[in-house]
Amino acid sequence: MLHRQQIERINDRSFVVGIIGMGYVGLPLTRSFYDAGFKCVGFDVDERKIKMLNAGKSYIKHITSEFIAKARKEGRFRATSDFAELKKVDAIIICVPTPLTKMREPDMSYVQKTCEVAAKYLRKGHLVALESTTYPGTTRELMLPLLAAGGLKVERDFFLAFSPEREDPGRKTHTTTTIPKVVGGYGPKSLAVAKALYGAALETVVPVSSCEVAEAAKILENVYRCVNIALVNEMKVLFDRMNINVWEVIQAAATKPFGFQAFYPGPGLGGHCIPIDPFYLTWKAREYGMNTRFIELAGEINTDMPEYVVHKTAEALNTHKKPLNGSKVLVLGLAYKKDVDDLRESPSIEIIELLRERGAKVAYNDPFFKQTHKQREHDLRMKSTPLTPASVKGFDCVLIATDHSSYDYQWIVDHAQLVVDTRNATAGCKRVARKVVKA
Repeated sequence: MLHRQQIERINDRSFVVGIIGMGYVGLPLTRSFYDAGFKCVGFDVDERKIKMLNAGKSYIKHITSEFIAKARKEGRFRATSDFAELKKVDAIIICVPTPLTKMREPDMSYVQKTCEVAAKYLRKGHLVALESTTYPGTTRELMLPLLAAGGLKVERDFFLAFSPEREDPGRKTHTTTTIPKVVGGYGPKSLAVAKALYGAALETVVPVSSCEVAEAAKILENVYRCVNIALVNEMKVLFDRMNINVWEVIQAAATKPFGFQAFYPGPGLGGHCIPIDPFYLTWKAREYGMNTRFIELAGEINTDMPEYVVHKTAEALNTHKKPLNGSKVLVLGLAYKKDVDDLRESPSIEIIELLRERGAKVAYNDPFFKQTHKQREHDLRMKSTPLTPASVKGFDCVLIATDHSSYDYQWIVDHAQLVVDTRNATAGCKRVARKVVKA
């Protein structure tokens, strides 16, 4: 039978893996399949990425150019923007964005367009797997009709699965290969092929009974984090009014060996998952006549954090007898989390825009971004400001938005006129005096 033939080809490594989307999900996944002995083809619409990859160069910090160059030299990896090449691969793994619209509803255009293209080149034996986080029902309700429009039958002619990405840029304790992989198939044959493929490259595969279970599991993971981060963000605002250090409170609570897991406040949520994915579930829930008030409240709290940070910055400047309007503010850290080169949904972007709207003269520094690039909804058009004693002292306020390890926070405190710290980065600093305000 066809699915058994494909499993045999997976086992003997004659199965070719195609991955659509050479970003923070697709490129690490490519490395895992390459390391497991598979030939891989990367697809992307960004010609700049294609040229860099085929030249043996990487644009993601934790995927080295040495790896790309080695894979290219050995002939087991190439990148292309020609989607007709999908006919030559056996797996079509989709790793494209699933953002929100301005109305905070799912924007499924990337998944839909990708499936429409894939359908043109779909052939017998193909495994199509979606990794992009989405609402339960996407694989069955959106993808399947598009893929089956040409007459091929799922489970008989091709196989369909959902296996959510679990990337966490900057985390050194786990990699794409070691993080357990949830896999849900449209049917038993699809599950068998998907389980065999992922199991050949990743250490642990967690099969579930359907695509919907796999889709819901990913949403639950992200809702869990969103809600708990919202809780500590709300506690931060409350404890600030009570003149209680929320970071010390969390540190004390975390000594309990059961029933508590530490989450930490910040200037807002970032990354592609946590700020976005819970809203996919709230949108889908309306189809079933239910309002997910708990999730929506958490989203509201987290979304308000950049405004809170700007308010605290204005208050801090006011104590130095300076208005926010006209003040020079240096934002430290553009990435959404420490030690990564990832700007997706970074609260730093919104903080800079809010500061500008209120008349502040804003600059930034980030060791991973010499200059900003245009995003879907933002275009700051800024260059990173070098850190020197004179440059830091020349700003009315230094706002720590991302706590990169490369920053010397004592040095920053020593040379700054005022520091607004959203990450507790200055906790170990001495000679703080009245310079540091937590936000």
